[in-house]
Amino acid sequence: MRVLEAYKDRRVTASEAVALIKSGDKIFTSGNAATPYPMLEEMANQSANLENVDLYHLLMLGEDPLSRAKKEGHFRHKSLFVGPADRRAVNEGRADYIPIFLYQIPDLFREQVELDVAIIHTSPPDDHGFLSLGVETAASKAAAENAKCVIAMVNERMPRTFGDCFIHISRIDKIVEVDYALPELVTPPFTDVDIKIAEHITTLIGDGATLQLGIGGIPNAVLSLLKGRKNLGIHTEMVSEGIVDVIESGIVNNSKKNLHAGKVIATFALGTQRLYDFLHNNPQFEFHPVDYCNDPFMVAQNDGIVAINSAMEVDLTGQVCSDSIGYRIYSGFGGQVDFIRGAARSKGGKPIIALPSTAKDGAISRITPHLKEGAGVVTSRGDVHYVVTEFGIAYLHGKSLRERVEALIGISHPNFHDELAAFAKDKRWI
Repeated sequence: MRVLEAYKDRRVTASEAVALIKSGDKIFTSGNAATPYPMLEEMANQSANLENVDLYHLLMLGEDPLSRAKKEGHFRHKSLFVGPADRRAVNEGRADYIPIFLYQIPDLFREQVELDVAIIHTSPPDDHGFLSLGVETAASKAAAENAKCVIAMVNERMPRTFGDCFIHISRIDKIVEVDYALPELVTPPFTDVDIKIAEHITTLIGDGATLQLGIGGIPNAVLSLLKGRKNLGIHTEMVSEGIVDVIESGIVNNSKKNLHAGKVIATFALGTQRLYDFLHNNPQFEFHPVDYCNDPFMVAQNDGIVAINSAMEVDLTGQVCSDSIGYRIYSGFGGQVDFIRGAARSKGGKPIIALPSTAKDGAISRITPHLKEGAGVVTSRGDVHYVVTEFGIAYLHGKSLRERVEALIGISHPNFHDELAAFAKDKRWI
């Protein structure tokens, strides 16, 4: 009864909760499928009363009401991973991008950024007063544990997930009740190129391997081609739709994992309602803060980690750009380096960068003589092991510049072989 009374005492409207925010405050909001839309809308409604509010978040899905006309000067994004909602604002200078390894973000809120308010999106509390962070633990737990004020948007349709993802009601200052379906990400059908790349990647996945997969056509194509594999495990940043099928088919049972045997370990989930329903009260899954889930040391505790990550472009020496197109910021570091380094330290691990060989319908090679002007190096040439395109696998670790150049030209699109080779010869690399 005390829990129920505490819950009732903290209930307020969205308008009343947002009224706690003051000019100059530093705010954190959950992101991904846990983006708290009603709270963002109410913040936009009250923007006339607020100035110079900094808003920290990971990937924000959907429309961003705080980037609408006349909101500049009231709110400013401090984006830890840029997406469609804030990409334009970042590239127009109306919002900020913070390049950072994903596993290091929680420490920002413990040691560097003093949060005034954390707005989290949770499931309803259980009988003991614990609210689950549901589909996004990531940095939300650290933010809630360190902010001066915590507002929980409690959603009847947020899955109750397990792991280190619970916040007790005693830590919550205000509760805003909502009831709406989480945003869905429907993955488009994978292409012939995705399939070819996935076919190469699956040759690197043996029975008993533990997988980390990101978002998009290539990871989902890989999952679709795993028939016949046995005793696979998952230790990943993101749980996506395709994981449901490989668990239900028995391909993934997590039985051979050294760390958290029998469990899928992740820090957030993004997919359709089918995925969210599958996660609800499912003890096969554990969601942990990203400084645990993505810590390269923790990743490496599992033998045979196969980490599959994507890139915008890879230059002939193996430098990887994955967060920008030239000077234009497109996304963020995410967990790429976290898992590339973790897989490299794993016994039998395989760190993989996978990308189509071309962009813009074949007009541009993504294996490039050099990165575009302004492009940032996310994964260094010293971290790269495998690079995979539809034309094959290039293994770069421990290789000389000459060997790297030859291997990467070999997996580039044939239409660009001569151009890449001419550049390499001019630089005396081959």
